Amino acid sequence: MSTVAAYAAPAAKAPLERTTIERRPVGEFDVLIDIKYAGICHSDIHQVQEGWGEAIFPMVPGHEIAGVVAEVGPGVTRHAVGDRVGVGCFVDSCRECGPCRAGTEQFCERGMTPTYNGLDREGNPTYGGYSTAVVVDENYTLRIPDSLPLDTAAPLLCAGITSYSPLRRWKAGPGTKVAVLGMGGLGHMGVKLAHAMGAEVTVLSQSLRKREDGLRLGADHYYATNDPATFEELAGTFDVILSTVSAPLDFGAYLGLLRPEGVLANVGAPEDPVSINLFSLIGGNKAIVGSMIGGIAETQEMLDFCAEHGIGSEIEVISAAEIGTAYERVVASDVRYRFVIDTATI
Repeated sequence: MSTVAAYAAPAAKAPLERTTIERRPVGEFDVLIDIKYAGICHSDIHQVQEGWGEAIFPMVPGHEIAGVVAEVGPGVTRHAVGDRVGVGCFVDSCRECGPCRAGTEQFCERGMTPTYNGLDREGNPTYGGYSTAVVVDENYTLRIPDSLPLDTAAPLLCAGITSYSPLRRWKAGPGTKVAVLGMGGLGHMGVKLAHAMGAEVTVLSQSLRKREDGLRLGADHYYATNDPATFEELAGTFDVILSTVSAPLDFGAYLGLLRPEGVLANVGAPEDPVSINLFSLIGGNKAIVGSMIGGIAETQEMLDFCAEHGIGSEIEVISAAEIGTAYERVVASDVRYRFVIDTATI
């Protein structure tokens, strides 16, 4: 066991505070990662506040981890000391069920092991990236290409793959029209990725406040959803709408923006239930789908795609002492577009 510094929430809704945690010894197939940067995801806030249900405390959040391999177990073949690596939203799965064998380990039938706020296979709580080091099985550790800076790469391990997976699955590319709903931590990645895939990209945001950013990051068009004329002008336009918002929507209104056979893909996760009139789906054979991160192979594919196209997250690097303020600003949508903790400050 090793003792490392971390920032943890001691109880639900409590401010995070500096503490120490124990990391397991490096096993035969483990890598010890010196964490350099950890992104702040809105889901960190949901879980610290128990917005998604009962949680495990003390909680060390963080599933957007970028660092450097400091030690490897004797059986490790995928990574070596000095490698630049990342860890996303889960750190283990059963490896035997259908989803695991299919490369969608996030849907493991026995339950994937989340990077934090979960229990490992031995029943020990998992602690995330708001810390100085972590031990992870080599099979759940990603390679960060050399061309990607570690700080802008960290949010790719959640925000990047969360946006990339549904865009790939629903074939965003040349000749398709994609709308990204919400211009935040997830949405700005959706814009960059859809643009790099060759789609015609439209941002749908509450206002035009971030229009200049949206166009700079790759959007072809930018519309305000607080303007009723938007829904008239864009009716029947899109092949795919990527919804990144975590608030209940008027699904009927947004489904009206899809072409026949179009897809509204949800990656935002509202805490409250939502309702829908099914006639808005039936007319046009439209679909509402959900998407949750991606498997290990797809996440590596995403990282390689981002390296090829020079894509990283737009970030604001903060010290660990600023986490509380950063949480407040995330809730207020006052970040462009992802906070990243410099873990040297922990």
